[in-house]
Amino acid sequence: MTTRVNFQLELEALDEALEEMADMVENNIEKSLASFEKRNVELAREIVQGDRAVDDMQRSIEARCLSLMLHQQPVVARDLRMVSSALKIVTDLERIGDHAQDIAELVLRISDANVMENVGHIVEMASKAKLMMKNGIRAYTTRNTELAYQVIDADDEVDDLFNEVKEEISKLLQEKREPVDDCVDILMIAKYLERIADHAVNICEWTEFNETGTVQNIRLL
Repeated sequence: MTTRVNFQLELEALDEALEEMADMVENNIEKSLASFEKRNVELAREIVQGDRAVDDMQRSIEARCLSLMLHQQPVVARDLRMVSSALKIVTDLERIGDHAQDIAELVLRISDANVMENVGHIVEMASKAKLMMKNGIRAYTTRNTELAYQVIDADDEVDDLFNEVKEEISKLLQEKREPVDDCVDILMIAKYLERIADHAVNICEWTEFNETGTVQNIRLL
């Protein structure tokens, strides 16, 4: 087997590992947000206890990337972009997984609170952030830059909803209609949702880089 053929097989294996991790993270986010919307404590506990697998997968993929750079020494720009993108994307996936766990931990604290019913925009925000993440992952795995650009554009909508949630919580606090701690916990969930959307944007920007060598119209490689 030639060096080039072996390197190509290694790249394909890297891609498969990244897709496996993406599926794992996407599943965790689905469960975490379901636990939030349905106040499902058991589902939240499952997410809190199951984050180790994502961390293990991250370390495995990072080791694979570094091995490729050290032993195969990619000289073709596209190959180098693919390995570099994988190293960046795996970090965003791991942080999305962390936020899934963060949300689940807060669900365990506020499952009996009424504040969720008084913050109308947070469910819509959760739905949009989840869609951005799903489409961001899909954009990378299918090498679809047009879908990546759509995800990047959608980030403004999530930011607008985050501002709406902040206003709703501020009003609740001013009127003293809900406990302060519960309001703060809901605001933290909204912040984690905003960060999930930001990581989805990062994944899409590295998708653009993988395909074009540019990020935000700046050529990197």
